[in-house]
Amino acid sequence: MAAILCENCSGQYPYTQVSQPLEISCMLLLIMLGKVFLDFFMLQVKQKKVKASFMGYFCVSLALLDFILLMSISFIFYFEDFALWGVRFTKYHICLFTQIISLTYGILHYPVYLVAGLDYYMTIAQTSQIPKRGQRLLYVCAVVVIWISGFFCILKVPAICEELEIQSRFSPYQCPLYASVQSYSVSCAMVLLIGMAVLACQKEVTTMLLSVRVVSFASQPVLMFSNVSNNNSTCFKWQLLTRLLICFLGTWAPFVLLQIIILFLGARIPAYMEMNVPWLYFINSFLIAVAYWCRRHDVELTEEMWSTDPFVSWKFCFMPFNNENTEPSDKPGRVIVIC
Repeated sequence: MAAILCENCSGQYPYTQVSQPLEISCMLLLIMLGKVFLDFFMLQVKQKKVKASFMGYFCVSLALLDFILLMSISFIFYFEDFALWGVRFTKYHICLFTQIISLTYGILHYPVYLVAGLDYYMTIAQTSQIPKRGQRLLYVCAVVVIWISGFFCILKVPAICEELEIQSRFSPYQCPLYASVQSYSVSCAMVLLIGMAVLACQKEVTTMLLSVRVVSFASQPVLMFSNVSNNNSTCFKWQLLTRLLICFLGTWAPFVLLQIIILFLGARIPAYMEMNVPWLYFINSFLIAVAYWCRRHDVELTEEMWSTDPFVSWKFCFMPFNNENTEPSDKPGRVIVIC
């Protein structure tokens, strides 16, 4: 891009014009610092023994890219005006790099969620026979291809390059950042689907919540719900939806509430902030629940199958709980436990 090359910077972007106010650069630096801390915090607190998945690898790549962006803007913020490998960097590039990241993040929601959804749909029932090493290599290649495609689409679109150039010429003291239409539509769709599921299972959800008890299992507190098993396929379908819904909302209810508030207020969050590791794990749990629902008749009840989600335990959505390690029950075998 012409705005980055040193020979073009000297004439078009003098230092007195492109230098941003300290507040803007400092604000971007602090926001990225908080985001990187949150990304690595989520990667640290998640369950370690989980199956490899595309979304897991993409979350790691996002955290690393955020860290690289943080280091880059910190370096520029400290040295302010310097040349490296024939390229002159000023505080204007703090805004430029953040804009490019925002635009790239903003167009990756659909492809990332589509690939992650297909991954869970094909592997949730253990129908894939790909060796683990080959599967991980496939995930790494998919992540690299998606990132390269995203940056290529942004940097090779003439209209975007022209807009960034014009903005740097005529609005050097402003740093307009971009919100993602894809993320907004995904939030709307998720809130709508969750709301429809709650309405469809309102009676079942109310019954299960009224029967909840806290017991101790394997030295850990768990929630125990009453459960009446039913072999009818239609009843099983709605019972499973109820259990998936309670498991999902039991972990991610604050995120759902936050999405409702954001949509109600019409707030538009910049894309470089909106795509973060907590948000991706929230989407990840939703996609796993959808995959379980779609493949409910093909799920194999194995221990490996329950290590798919690093934050939500879906095990007892499918199998009744043998309550031999909990407090006595009047009706053994008629309970379901959700961790």
